[in-house]
Order: sequence, then structure tokens, then C-alpha cells
Amino acid sequence: VQLQASGGGLVQAGGSPRLSCAASGRTFSTYSMGWFRQTPGKERAIVAAIIYRGGSWRGGTTYYADFVTGRFTISRDNAKNTVYLQMNKLKPEDTAVYYCAGMEKYCSGAGCYDSKEYDYWGQGTLVTVSS
Repeated sequence: VQLQASGGGLVQAGGSPRLSCAASGRTFSTYSMGWFRQTPGKERAIVAAIIYRGGSWRGGTTYYADFVTGRFTISRDNAKNTVYLQMNKLKPEDTAVYYCAGMEKYCSGAGCYDSKEYDYWGQGTLVTVSS
């Protein structure tokens, strides 16, 4: 599986860009997908995840880090093999390289949000928020 992230760039504080992550592979719909971000000197941190729970996606769950809850929304379009991160009300502290990631295996609890549990990674897209 290959992941290709896009949509980053220079954004003013308060802006609302949308990141996209296009995936190859026929089984994309059964992967849990996450967005992580990283700044220099810090570890990669979970931003949001959409967790596959089998069967219909009505059984899927979403997760958001506290620092983005209410501002960011993760979604996916399985027909397009794409996961999105809608970012609203951006703040300068949201400046980071954003990575999309995919997980094949079933996860539970904190394992769903641990970067070490993800199998596939996109190349990262830089989002710079100016004040």
C-alpha cells in the first residue's frame, strides 16, 4: 500500500485547509487510518484516526486528540481510496508536518493511536500557520 498526502502549505491563522491522503490497494476500506503530526525535536503525535470495526462503516469510530477536538474532522471516501483531514480555525501551534498512516490489523484501545502500530505511511505534508 502506498499513501500520498497532499494539501499542505502556508495558511493564515483561522484558515481551513483540507489535507488529503490517497491510497493504493484494494483493501483500503478495511484499514484503520490516522493523521499524525510532527514538529522538530518532538515525536510524531496522533491528530485523528478513523478506526475500522468491520462490516458497515456505521461501526467505525473516530478519535481526535484533545488539541484538535472541535476544530478538525477526519473522514474517508472508500470509493476514492482517500482519507481527509478537514482543519478549521488553525492556530500557529498547528504548524507541523502532517502524515497519514494506515493500519491493516485490528486494533483496540491505545494501540489504535500509537504510531508504532501503523503499517503504512505517507510522505508527509507541511502545514505552516502564520499569525
